[in-house]
Amino acid sequence: MLKAYIFMLFVVIFYAGNILTGRAINELPPFTIAFFRLLIAFIVMLPFGLRGAWQYRHTFFNYKKPLLIMTLTGITFFNTFIYGALQFTTSTNVSVLESVIPVATVILSAILLKERLRNTQIAGVLISFFGAVWVVLDGNMLSIAQMSWNIGDIIMIGAIVTWAVYSIWVKQYMHLFPQFGALVLMSGISVVVLLPFVLIEWYVTGVPSELTYAPNFIGLAYLGVFPSFIALIFYNHAVGVLGASQASIFLNFLPVVTMAGAYFWLGETITIMKIIGALLVIAGVILTTKTRKPRSAHKRVYSRTN
Repeated sequence: MLKAYIFMLFVVIFYAGNILTGRAINELPPFTIAFFRLLIAFIVMLPFGLRGAWQYRHTFFNYKKPLLIMTLTGITFFNTFIYGALQFTTSTNVSVLESVIPVATVILSAILLKERLRNTQIAGVLISFFGAVWVVLDGNMLSIAQMSWNIGDIIMIGAIVTWAVYSIWVKQYMHLFPQFGALVLMSGISVVVLLPFVLIEWYVTGVPSELTYAPNFIGLAYLGVFPSFIALIFYNHAVGVLGASQASIFLNFLPVVTMAGAYFWLGETITIMKIIGALLVIAGVILTTKTRKPRSAHKRVYSRTN
């Protein structure tokens, strides 16, 4: 259990790096970023997963529908939606909407997987969601009504839904596949799916000359190795241990970690309001991930002592 929590903390760190790096290379168009990060991830993972992908080829074929759902939601289009949303809306709007992902996952888990949450866990979801929104709005909750919502915010709904669906299907089906083999196959499929979108993007806007810039290449390399490869391995393991609802609640740490990264690397200031919001997020995560000793185990201990 502790290992799964540690994995989720690293997932948050890597995904916060994804946001910071995405901001640094945002002169590249969204499909180009998504395509090259997955191409790099595919090349990096190929030596680790090729053998497993071949050995389990019949399993992949038998479960091709859930495999395709996981591929298109979590691998292909989740980050593509985020990069696309940032073309039209502000990072603040994206951060607020991204905080809805754990809530959407909890709701879908309750509907599709019949997962039941205790009252303390429900309270933890609400508190952490409130804290995440508090962080990105710097405590000025009334300003949410004054935010200008546009097509980018609608695109972010796609990111919310795709990651929630991915989390649920990972819980149900990922254990059937070899971990590296599945990620290699899903990344390869994603590269093929995104290729025509990239070609259309280049036809409309032209081939971006910024691809040859060293900082952009380094940024794409980071995106391909850490958020696209290592973070997914950690997240899939954590979902298998904690469940989709409890694992996804850690994503509310994203605004907090991103805020810290912006402070150290971008020179942004951290206000008292943001610190309060960070504490709320942490409290909500603790409540949601808090486990209760099974009643049957308590009875066995009671009977042994009497």
